[in-house]
Amino acid sequence: MKIKKYIAPSMPEAMNQIRKELGPDAVILNSKEILQGGFLGFFKKKNIEVLAALDPQPLETKTSPTPPVGSKIPRQMQPSGNREVLEEIRNLKKLMAVQTKQGDQKFLPEFQVAYEHLLDQEVEVELAEDIIQSVMNQFENSKEEQGLGCVMNGMKTIIENKLNAIGFHGIEYDKKVIQFVGPTGVGKTTTIAKIAAKMMLKDQKKIAFITADTYRIGAVEQLKTYARILDVPLEVAYSIEDYYGAIEKFSSFDVILVDTAGRNYRDQKYINELKTTIDMKMISTYLVLSLTTKPKDITAIFNQFQHLSIQNVILTKLDETTQYGSILNISLGNQIGIACMTNGQDVPEDLMEAKPEKISGLVVGEQSEI
Repeated sequence: MKIKKYIAPSMPEAMNQIRKELGPDAVILNSKEILQGGFLGFFKKKNIEVLAALDPQPLETKTSPTPPVGSKIPRQMQPSGNREVLEEIRNLKKLMAVQTKQGDQKFLPEFQVAYEHLLDQEVEVELAEDIIQSVMNQFENSKEEQGLGCVMNGMKTIIENKLNAIGFHGIEYDKKVIQFVGPTGVGKTTTIAKIAAKMMLKDQKKIAFITADTYRIGAVEQLKTYARILDVPLEVAYSIEDYYGAIEKFSSFDVILVDTAGRNYRDQKYINELKTTIDMKMISTYLVLSLTTKPKDITAIFNQFQHLSIQNVILTKLDETTQYGSILNISLGNQIGIACMTNGQDVPEDLMEAKPEKISGLVVGEQSEI
């Protein structure tokens, strides 16, 4: 969709300009009188400002057989173009809003709309600018008119390529002990149960649990419940000695999943305790974060925990938000993979593989990806 603003002394003159540049298929979106020129605010001349548009790739009109009079049209046989038309209207409204905004815009209209979409998704400003610049570079040598749909698709491809460059490998079995860290309230214990169930059902792994979360009321009981359901042994570690004793006890198991205390991530004493607990030679560490957390807080949490040599990040509560920019902020901003994501409370169903194409779809707006 190409949108351009024209200013002329009269409407006929504006129409002549529009026909000359956009052709006879152009449509008028908006027109108004404006005052221009003059001296010290006086003697301004009236002009006409017209907003016109041309879609270089209009939607194709599909014909279908006319049903008999009085018959009911099944839902699956109803016109399929409605969704595309509505999307076109939404895109047009966004472009009009950008065109009529006061002040400087960073990019050309179609790219500006894509940029503002990323900001609405809470993608950090510098990262959003980098993505849009990459899209612009991709289209730089293209002679074909680029509509908003093309720009959005291009943005999806760029995000997907950037994520693919990092590499997403899920939960890896390179170390026997897998430790999960993170702040309170992110759903860490439930996530561990989902991962354990998947390892047992899909990968046929022999699993054991250790919990060091003895600070939170009910945390041990919650993991004990999951352990009974999954028929998995569990040890509670009240000290560093208990912790290593439990690891030794479960030495014959394929994987040992460890639930750590989910205390305040701003408590430096807690972070230091985790550092003394972890032996990097035998343990891999995954940071669990919630997508319902404010983007700035997610960044602060990651920075606080990254000294623990985080292998990958796990993101929870995907189903409780419509803004997914934090996925890009964490992954692209820190060049770290997303091991998996959760989108509900059910064990083990609500555990998703973090595929780059799925993430790019969520950020760009394909809500069906959830």
